[in-house]
Amino acid sequence: MTERALETAAAHATQFLRGLPERPVAARAGAEELRARLGGPLPEHPSDPAEVVAQLAKLADDGLVASAGPRYFGFVVGGSLPAALAADWLAAAWDQNAGLFVLGPAAATVEDVAAGWLTELLGLPATATCGFVTGGLGANFGGLAAARNHMLARAGWDVERDGLVGAPPVEVVVGAERHVTIDVALRYLGLGSGRVRVVPADDQGRMDAAALPEVLAALKGPTIVCAQAGNVNTGAFDPLPAICAAGHDHGAWVHVDGAFGLWAGASPALRHLVAGVEQADSVATDAHKWLNVPYDSGLVFVAHPQAHLAAFAKVASYLTPAQGGARDPDGFVPEASRRARGFPVWAALRSLGRSGVAELVERCCGNARRFADALAAADGVEVLNEVVLNQVLVRFPDPGGDHDGRTREVVRRVQAGGTLWLGGTTWHGMAAMRISVSNWSTTDADVDRSVAAILQATREVDG
Repeated sequence: MTERALETAAAHATQFLRGLPERPVAARAGAEELRARLGGPLPEHPSDPAEVVAQLAKLADDGLVASAGPRYFGFVVGGSLPAALAADWLAAAWDQNAGLFVLGPAAATVEDVAAGWLTELLGLPATATCGFVTGGLGANFGGLAAARNHMLARAGWDVERDGLVGAPPVEVVVGAERHVTIDVALRYLGLGSGRVRVVPADDQGRMDAAALPEVLAALKGPTIVCAQAGNVNTGAFDPLPAICAAGHDHGAWVHVDGAFGLWAGASPALRHLVAGVEQADSVATDAHKWLNVPYDSGLVFVAHPQAHLAAFAKVASYLTPAQGGARDPDGFVPEASRRARGFPVWAALRSLGRSGVAELVERCCGNARRFADALAAADGVEVLNEVVLNQVLVRFPDPGGDHDGRTREVVRRVQAGGTLWLGGTTWHGMAAMRISVSNWSTTDADVDRSVAAILQATREVDG
């Protein structure tokens, strides 16, 4: 029974993957249609597992977005490398709980190994601890939880024991162009998204590090500074050396949100963009972005192991602590029970090697520049950002003056066309098209085909 269900799943998955290069990128079915097809009353009696899998594959098919394919450029979404995808299938089949070493020795060990590879590859301190979390929000939450513990402990307050009621107020300093997950993580941690002190950003979204010391000088007590490696719209990097220096001079904890930009550290050609990240106290990133492993796979690195462990360690009489140099992964993440996220990360790194990760990152950045150069050369198209990484911001000025309307309509037509999918955004009060290139399978031909579709959409709008 199990074997037939798995064989059915493999056949449908293989068919889906083979069709990705030519599949319409946007979903073709809406919510009402999908609910009518997939819903209804719960069946009264059991069904054959293989038939259920086949039915799911058929009914869900046109409600799937081809975000794993080579022409998905909306948000910063990678695909799944073959080795990572296959390892994720194994992880599901093995069904290991990666919380405790005793529950899954191989799962716990592979996380340790992969974490060591990653700290070296990304230029982080070898002594940093690593937690395998759900994604960028989980990673920012993990780093800021460790920061909250560390800074309040220095002020003589045990926040894990006594909570925040009566605690010294924690000041949080952020850049004006921070990602929304920083604010959400602060809400979860009881630090408040509305209490942050905001440092201005420049025209590319980089924090103005020259303004940071003055902001810090006005603060007293525990302080956390949040910097960014890779702006979600432009790809720009905050000046990390200056931010870390100013933060540490003030006695603050410096957290870096490097959801996708941190992977520049894997490339000798791009490593200068993340210079100074090794000085940070905590760093967040997503493996399901540029490492191209399946969801969910975030990573948080903390330079202060005791603060990291104090924020998340779990103690109970029935739990068996790891022995003999082993580590219990649940001490560094919020969850007690979770899937073994380390297996696909290990497989991706092992299959690519150091040079393969660098080549993947550099190729995506080259494709982003290819997008920018081709679109900037066309009439009626304006590239808004310095293309330093994998992000391209595009605007479509209207001779009649409705620049935002023309830009939004081009984005709508491109999304509806199916050749590719990209997103719209608002940048400094202007509507813009946002192109994010982070899939391992995207080729020059995919970029050229996508550019042609974008320019065709502009002609349709004008005609």
